[in-house]
Amino acid sequence: MPETLNRHYQDQVMGRNNIMTSDVTLVGLYILDILGRPVEAIPPGGQLRFIDEIRLTVAGTAGGTAVNCAKLGLKTRAVGAVGDDEKADFVLHTLSGFGIDISAMARLKGVSTSATILNIRPNGDRPALHRRGASDEFTLSEADYGTVLDSKFVHVGGMPLLAKFDGAPTAALLKAAKAAGCTTTFDLLSATPATTAILRPALPYVDYFVPSIEDASVMSGRSDARDIARFFLDLGVKNCLVTMGGDGSLIATGDTMFRLPALDIDVKDTTGCGDAFTAGLIAGLHHGWDIETSARFATACGALVATGLGSDAGIVNFDETEKLMKTARTKPLTA
Repeated sequence: MPETLNRHYQDQVMGRNNIMTSDVTLVGLYILDILGRPVEAIPPGGQLRFIDEIRLTVAGTAGGTAVNCAKLGLKTRAVGAVGDDEKADFVLHTLSGFGIDISAMARLKGVSTSATILNIRPNGDRPALHRRGASDEFTLSEADYGTVLDSKFVHVGGMPLLAKFDGAPTAALLKAAKAAGCTTTFDLLSATPATTAILRPALPYVDYFVPSIEDASVMSGRSDARDIARFFLDLGVKNCLVTMGGDGSLIATGDTMFRLPALDIDVKDTTGCGDAFTAGLIAGLHHGWDIETSARFATACGALVATGLGSDAGIVNFDETEKLMKTARTKPLTA
């Protein structure tokens, strides 16, 4: 990016007094989740079965993270796309109800809002049926950057389910975010082996990469979390935090690499646990904590979400989450 353009972003985004209007901007995948539990099997033919809970939630690698950032007390801005249907009404109303700035959310005519049906198994697994929609039409231009980058943190989430934004537009935004002095975080969903090549140009502009071990393994072709983290550090990521569900997480920086255990909880639904982990990481860093403390707080966020149904379950506020971080039992680390 030319030096004059760097100065333009810094002047436009940060302002004379270096005051930003939001703590975190979350860019990318916003979807409606329709969840039911417990579902042992889909009934045959047209038969009926009864379950305990059905919920609608705002989810997605940007949407779920946005809701939890707001619940943790961060001034939060949503940047994504929904359609012009009843699902969009729910998504926008819910985001606004959490105090999230939705002024940069695009509402696209003639397009369906992205949505997922999740049948939550008794053990917390979550087979999903996804309808791609408005998120595939979402993109940004440089003219949008002033709003997007008016924030301390910029999170991008949703590749490879953002057809028009994946690739060069993602890299351009993250590069501009770094030029504007933002801290960047990145996560994805349902990665394929082809995702690595598409994402590679953006990785040097990612301060905190937070993939699940499933996505990271597919992308790297490796199975061991330490090898996976080294793979992404070598591609330019500053810090890599690999989430591993009940096996905890692995945190890798340029200087150190260590494991953190999961909390010992009663799991109801694992939907959105990774998004909650990212929200907790951002909140911890926002409070000036180091990466280990922030990751421990992130672990507590993921655990809380797993105790309820949907990506917005469990988390009440920052103080209650910090209390859990300090008092909850942890599971033993596996080898």
